[in-house]
Amino acid sequence: MPLTAVDNQLLQRCLRRERGAWNDFVDRFLGLIYHVIHYTAYLRSVPLQPEDVEDVAADVLLAVVANDYAALRQFRGQASLATYLTVISRRVTVQALVKRAASRETTMDGKLEREERPKVERSLEAIEEVQKLKKRLPTRERHVVQLFYIEGRSYEEIATTLHLPVNSIGPILSRARKLLRSAKAKAAEAKPKK
Repeated sequence: MPLTAVDNQLLQRCLRRERGAWNDFVDRFLGLIYHVIHYTAYLRSVPLQPEDVEDVAADVLLAVVANDYAALRQFRGQASLATYLTVISRRVTVQALVKRAASRETTMDGKLEREERPKVERSLEAIEEVQKLKKRLPTRERHVVQLFYIEGRSYEEIATTLHLPVNSIGPILSRARKLLRSAKAKAAEAKPKK
């Protein structure tokens, strides 16, 4: 899913700091950012209060504008802008969840699950690994993996977007997981041993 002309124009307006561009950007993508925050917290079984979601969304937007829009300047347009922002949102959300876990850990005399941080970090690494390996998948599987794992869409949303029956999404994901495991194994075998 390449960068659309509308998103490219909006991106360029933001980078040129045109009046109203940032407001248009926020209007266009804030819903996506909220969805990613909710879904990421849901996947990790971490309940968030509305004010927590607002804080994380603000952190995501700050990550986008930090260092004179460095995140937007680094965007190469090889995927959609929504996909790129999904990855940023997920990273910021995971970092926020790790901080929450660490602060709860210290306030509860260190008795809270100390495994939570490595688990969250492993999840982020897995998402990045899926991003790299999905290029080896057939087109349909690649789109389903993108929508489910990277963008956090439900089976129903994927089925609607790709015009597929809802009951076909699970089997497609299952095949894609097998192909991803196979690609990962081949990549591991190809690495030179130290």
